[in-house]
Amino acid sequence: MQNKRSKLTYGAAGVAGFSILAWRTLFPWIGHDIQFLKMALKAKRHIVTNTKNGKYIIDMFEEDVQKYPAKPFIVFEDRVYTYEFMDQQANRVASVASKWELKVGDTVAIMIMNEPAFIWTFLGLQKLGIAAALVNFNIRMKPLVHSIKVCGAKILIVGQGDEILQAVEDIRSDLKDLPIIVQGASLLSQGYIRFDELMQQTVPAGVCKGVRTNVTPLTPCCYIFTSGTTGLPKPCIISQSKAIGISSFLLLVNYTEKDIVYNPLPLYHASSVGVGLMGTIGSGATMVLRGKFSARHFWEDCRKYNVTIAQYIGELCRYLLAVPESPEDGKHCIRVMVGNGLRQDIWEKFQSRFKVPNICEFFGATEGTTSIMNVSNRVGSCGRLSPFINLVDPVKKYVVKFDATDGEPVRDRYGRCIVVKPGETGLLLTTIPPEYLEVGFYKGSNDINEKKIIRNVFKDGDAFFSFGDLIMIDNDYFAYFKDRLGDTFRWKGENVSTYEVADVMTGLDFIHDVNVYGVEIPGADGRAGMAAVHLTDGTPVSNDVLKMIFNHCMKNLPIYAQPVFLRFPKDQSLTLTFKQRKVELVNEGYNPDIINDPLFFRDEVNQTYSTLTKENYSQFKIKSKL
Repeated sequence: MQNKRSKLTYGAAGVAGFSILAWRTLFPWIGHDIQFLKMALKAKRHIVTNTKNGKYIIDMFEEDVQKYPAKPFIVFEDRVYTYEFMDQQANRVASVASKWELKVGDTVAIMIMNEPAFIWTFLGLQKLGIAAALVNFNIRMKPLVHSIKVCGAKILIVGQGDEILQAVEDIRSDLKDLPIIVQGASLLSQGYIRFDELMQQTVPAGVCKGVRTNVTPLTPCCYIFTSGTTGLPKPCIISQSKAIGISSFLLLVNYTEKDIVYNPLPLYHASSVGVGLMGTIGSGATMVLRGKFSARHFWEDCRKYNVTIAQYIGELCRYLLAVPESPEDGKHCIRVMVGNGLRQDIWEKFQSRFKVPNICEFFGATEGTTSIMNVSNRVGSCGRLSPFINLVDPVKKYVVKFDATDGEPVRDRYGRCIVVKPGETGLLLTTIPPEYLEVGFYKGSNDINEKKIIRNVFKDGDAFFSFGDLIMIDNDYFAYFKDRLGDTFRWKGENVSTYEVADVMTGLDFIHDVNVYGVEIPGADGRAGMAAVHLTDGTPVSNDVLKMIFNHCMKNLPIYAQPVFLRFPKDQSLTLTFKQRKVELVNEGYNPDIINDPLFFRDEVNQTYSTLTKENYSQFKIKSKL
């Protein structure tokens, strides 16, 4: 009997083994799917459990406070901020905000640099069910006014820093009766409200959860801004349910309460406040926050604070490689780096030099319906788009053929989109979850939401979300980011709107029109801004004109959006439909060998645009942010 049972056991094992072997033979990529799905299951469980129990980001944080009151939550400039202390500060913020006659779902704009005050202000608003609009502290003038108004902010909270306060002062007349509350300023002109004094008048008592009774999964948690085709920032809606999903992201790399994550990215970014802050909340982990990224201090910080997970963007990694090699390179406790934009050409060099065991590159969009992540350490890949994962994923993903010249998906004779084959590049589309159809991708008119939707993709009446990015899939169904489409490009880790730059530049009365686009610089990530400028009749390209363009851009645009190059073509490059034609301009780049138009570069030393010659052309290589 025993012998018979053993034979059956061995036989079953043999059949199972043969089945696994057969699967791996027929589908050699299936192992990568299984690896990903094991980790994705943890994230799914986190999302389902919290959503089912009506627990949102603030509830997860308050549970952390109960579990780990004395544990470091935030480390900033060598100072430790425990879970309990941050909760007390958040309670003070909530106490102050409760007197503003706001209701659940109302919006408060916050313009605060990377510091603990950003976090406790954000959490304090969450305690009342108030959405925080995370305003980019680098923007100025019209884009800043627009950002504050478009999200429907009832209050503006301004953080410490003379530069931020001056930026608000410059637009104050456009904000009319909007209350402006300032943190940490010693000298304020009339009309501003001192936030610190209000905080001191409160007690850090807990806030009754009953005030959040009306919060639902679709209630906005916050608004994160992204560049828009209107030329002005668009507020992406991060609902409470979407925030829970974002908070689960680091579970794909087994994030636990024992981890310490290093976050050098600005908190108004989705990666920073979402993956970094929200990912830490609910896990009981610790986040080391850096005021501003520094290539020189990156690894020093990671060693000092025993960091186990570090966040990055592609440009950041290139800056780190530009720092002279040191015997200390590779001495750290990091087990994984998580981010996006790491180019394939430096991936292996970066991983080898700094001895990073795992790099988990992801792809997504702030307003997007889903995201993907490469957890297999596949060089250059940003995730997986396999048939098997698509079968079990509720949000279906497809890469379809795309005509870059026409800017539209390629359709067959029946008017349907065509899915690319492995090895081909195409446009990433996804099905749209019901909540997005109800609340939208952006706060604002339906028109801006409709622009992200492509209809009648595979059948009449269907609707898909377009990421606006080109993706290539290899034979193992690993995905690789190839290019960004439309009217934005990425530079210095920021999205630059061509419309915004053009709108600012045409504010000069001697500029008739301008065509803004991004050009590649060897050794640099993203694209540097270039403006093809058409001056009004009779206006020469003089030193005074170049100086005025420099000063105007410096005053009205954040540093990353100010054009790196200018060219002054004799004729505008137009299509037959009178749309500006950028394809040829982008291909020509900024090379004086092939461009006959006058060329200039942004000269920070002389505070103007100086002539770009064959001699100084080679100077445009990536420089480290030391």
